[in-house]
Amino acid sequence: MSPSAGGDVGLGDRLGLKPGMVVQELGWDEDVDDEVRKSIEDTIDADMVDGDHGDVVDAVVLWWRDDDGDLVDALVDSLTDLVGGGAIWLLSPKVGRPGAVDPAEVAESAPIAGLSTTTTVAVGREWSGTRLVAPKTR
Repeated sequence: MSPSAGGDVGLGDRLGLKPGMVVQELGWDEDVDDEVRKSIEDTIDADMVDGDHGDVVDAVVLWWRDDDGDLVDALVDSLTDLVGGGAIWLLSPKVGRPGAVDPAEVAESAPIAGLSTTTTVAVGREWSGTRLVAPKTR
């Protein structure tokens, strides 16, 4: 918790994460930002779980690049284990970087998957994060 812990101490807080939360990580590959991963795991005080977790999760971190396939399908798949009211953090390379995802693609894909875009933040030197949530129903 001390500021001398290194890395971006406030990242997990900026993502709305808290100790004890279960966060599922999808789309991991060699290019992900390990500092971002460490900051998230430090915030939740646990390792992130993978797609085989088989239980509900409080949030999803989805690493996504332009050539990863169909974003709508990936977002729908991300909802599988997500608890009601949970958020998906879509992490993609920043604009101008290899693999960057056009913000218009995110804006078009989210509603098709039943999600709303709420905020976008820088999550590392190379990655930005877009928070997606299911609109409140019932």
